[in-house]
Amino acid sequence: MQPRLHLFRARRPTMSIVRISHQGQPSLCLRLAPQRSITSDEKPLPKADEGAPGPNQEQLPHVSEEAASMSKITGGGGPEIEEQGTPVDEVLKRDQGSREKAPKVMKEPMQPASPTGTRSFSTSTHPRQDAMTGFDDSRLQTSGHKFELPALPLAANMHLKYRYAPVVKQVTNLLMRDGKLSVAQRNMAMILNHLRTASPPSVNPERPLLPGSPPASHLPLNPILYLTLAIDSVAPLLRIRAQKGMAGGGVALQMPVPLALRQRRRQAVMWILDSASKKPSRGSGRGGFAQKVAEEVIAIVEGRSGVWDRRGGIHKLAVSARANLNVRRR
Repeated sequence: MQPRLHLFRARRPTMSIVRISHQGQPSLCLRLAPQRSITSDEKPLPKADEGAPGPNQEQLPHVSEEAASMSKITGGGGPEIEEQGTPVDEVLKRDQGSREKAPKVMKEPMQPASPTGTRSFSTSTHPRQDAMTGFDDSRLQTSGHKFELPALPLAANMHLKYRYAPVVKQVTNLLMRDGKLSVAQRNMAMILNHLRTASPPSVNPERPLLPGSPPASHLPLNPILYLTLAIDSVAPLLRIRAQKGMAGGGVALQMPVPLALRQRRRQAVMWILDSASKKPSRGSGRGGFAQKVAEEVIAIVEGRSGVWDRRGGIHKLAVSARANLNVRRR
């Protein structure tokens, strides 16, 4: 009996049949579908009518035409297709070759109509013209500038870095801690506001202010002048420097040294801040220290602050040490 060999096993029948010959070599036989050949005897395919568009040749209506047709159905006012144009229409009107090759949708609006003598504009041109109609260019005095240029020479406070008074800027920098400039500026604003809203001070005749100062009742009207006058009034004129080896044997002598304007103001501000920090707080909040500084400034103007005593002590010591200026180094 001849052996049987099943190479393909599947649930559905397969298209190939394997047969084993007597020599043991398999022969593969495939069943192919017969091919259909078209002959001239068969019926030809139907032809399309002349002038009828093909399945892929139907053009969609233009957006403006579709909107116009929808407005007719709904009874509303549609877009004005005749009065509106596009830059492409203008190009086609000037170029005859491009007009012949243009799509049918673009050729229809270009049909010659009754001459009106007006030029077609873009759709976005009408609102721009309406916006530019009421524009008044008389404000433009200088070409390229919306506002007039400032008069030269510029004022001292016109520069960005020097827009504040020198005293205000110096006190703000001395108030700053850990590089927090915004906090120092806020405290400086609170100090000036407190000086402006406080009652006018009463000046002590024993501790007068700088000569030429305005009356005490006018100081709250100008808080910057108020602050400057208080600082300059208690600012020391000298400082004491210990000079070693002047008397021989390593003994140091006290030498008075004059101070510049910024140095005098810095020493006065440091005394004011030190005296304000020792005052007890009246409440909680971020404006407590600024209020204590403002109260110390008012106390200086009224002659009640201890900064006056510190200034007097420095001046007395400098007067007694002025004899050391003529001592030569040994």
